[in-house]
Amino acid sequence: QVQLVESGGGLAQPGGSLRLSCAASGFTFSNYAMGWFRQAPGKEREFVAGIRWSGVSTYYADSVKGRFTISRDNAKNTLSLQMNSLKPEDTALYYCAKAKYANGSFRPLSDYDYWGQGTQVTVSS
Repeated sequence: QVQLVESGGGLAQPGGSLRLSCAASGFTFSNYAMGWFRQAPGKEREFVAGIRWSGVSTYYADSVKGRFTISRDNAKNTLSLQMNSLKPEDTALYYCAKAKYANGSFRPLSDYDYWGQGTQVTVSS
């Protein structure tokens, strides 16, 4: 049974940092690409970052390039998202997601087949 459990969300000030983690189980983690998505109230679910099975190739939404870093530890079945220079518009529920493939195209929702419950990130002064 696939399980994805996010942690690390909370309240941050503009310009601050948070690090999100996703603990994965129930599948061979190292065989699959992974991603982070977010959804703010009244908005569509939005791609944030993706990473291929090896961790060598990463991809980011334009809105977070240069500020967020996605990484994975295949030995620990863990996916991470380091978020720096946070802005109020980063406020959203953040989801960890498992891709269907080792080397997905990252952005489409249809590339992913399992999702975590989400962790709330709030950026406010």
